[in-house]
Amino acid sequence: MGAPVAAAAALNTRTGRKVLTGIIAILALLIAVVMTPLFAIPFALAGATVTAEVGRGGPAVSGEWGYPLEGDYFKGRGFGWNPVDNCAFCSKNHKGYDMSRGCGATIYAAGPGRVGTAGSSGTFGNTVRIEHGDGIDTIYAHMQWNSLLVTVGQQVTAGTPLGAEGRTGNSTGCHLHFEVRESGTPIPTEPFMAARGLPLK
Repeated sequence: MGAPVAAAAALNTRTGRKVLTGIIAILALLIAVVMTPLFAIPFALAGATVTAEVGRGGPAVSGEWGYPLEGDYFKGRGFGWNPVDNCAFCSKNHKGYDMSRGCGATIYAAGPGRVGTAGSSGTFGNTVRIEHGDGIDTIYAHMQWNSLLVTVGQQVTAGTPLGAEGRTGNSTGCHLHFEVRESGTPIPTEPFMAARGLPLK
């Protein structure tokens, strides 16, 4: 009796292994068919994201001029009478336009010209001044120390990276003080940019 029972058990074991192997193969095939498209989705999305990032290419530009920050931003004080509560060093008659995307955001040249100054500039902190010709200069103040990407004499165009948003000089927080001067005198920033197809908030 012992030998026939052992033979039957061995046959059942071999048959069971074949069945189990077949089931595993079918399951593996089903998983491959179902999961392959799911695995492809993240890679497709990753490719789209990279393309979008590469395609952004800096701030919006209209003709030869563009915004000094890319994308949406928070507006601070505009040009003119804008006193700041509890700030002894803040000017009441503001000569520029304050805007922010957050500490470290890239600041860009607003128009074509030559870098007139780049570095420490008193209450403005780390600053770049661009000479655009016809007596027009733009000022980019309060940038982070050691973030400047341009040097004096360098030619720039709208969208050239200048440095990173910071809070150097007389500043209560990270922002860009963007100022326009005509023959050395600050002029209202908003109408200047709007005339170039770039309305500020």
